Amino acid sequence: MVDSNPGNQPIIMRIRDLNFYYGDFPALKDINMDIERRQVTALIGPSGCGKSTFLRLLNRMNDLISGTRVEGSVLFEGQDLYEAGLDPTSIRRRVGMVFQKPNPFPKSIYNNVAYGPSLHGVRDRNRLDSIVVRALESAALWDEVKDILNQSAMDLSGGQQQRLCIARALAMEPEILLMDEPTSALDPLATARIEELIKELKEKYTVVIVTHNMQQAARVSDVTVFFYMGELIEIGPTEKLFTNPDQDQTEKYITGRFG
Repeated sequence: MVDSNPGNQPIIMRIRDLNFYYGDFPALKDINMDIERRQVTALIGPSGCGKSTFLRLLNRMNDLISGTRVEGSVLFEGQDLYEAGLDPTSIRRRVGMVFQKPNPFPKSIYNNVAYGPSLHGVRDRNRLDSIVVRALESAALWDEVKDILNQSAMDLSGGQQQRLCIARALAMEPEILLMDEPTSALDPLATARIEELIKELKEKYTVVIVTHNMQQAARVSDVTVFFYMGELIEIGPTEKLFTNPDQDQTEKYITGRFG
């Protein structure tokens, strides 16, 4: 029996009896788990195991792929994200996402961060200024860019661009931040900065991160979830899962005997 709430923290999201299909192919099978508020949850498993597909289900990004189908429920503070008539855009404001490769807009640093709030009706310049400063501070980027806000975001380093993308997501004041292998395109120094940032972000946000790097999961997460072939094999406090997993499959994966 999988313990869906291993840390016994308040729950922000409950996933029940979740199945997901690409056409007729079942990419996720009977997923049941809880996501704990203001914790870092890491999703690990071999390539193609369903972890990124699962991550995108949490803010309905998979809706953008034709021929997909969802069964079961994803309850976000009691509301099913897949109930009929619910606007996915409203969900993505509350459940932000940062992708594998930095993808800043070809705009100024300021306009990258201000873009989302402006799109959703914030017109007052003083309020926008405040949002931009707060988001860049939260992404540990303000001190590096405060004097070059009107310069192109494309001039920043890869690590700075990824922190800018985090700031862009935080500008919408989400409750949950999803991160899909956010450091896989970065050098070790930039990776360390992002990892330190992830630990800081959980003071205010719930973070769910997909990572192919088990050492990274061990460093940054409170809870780790092991997926294999579309199934949730084990979920538990990170230290326990890496040192004393309950499932044979988990132990074989983390010790490198398969996957």
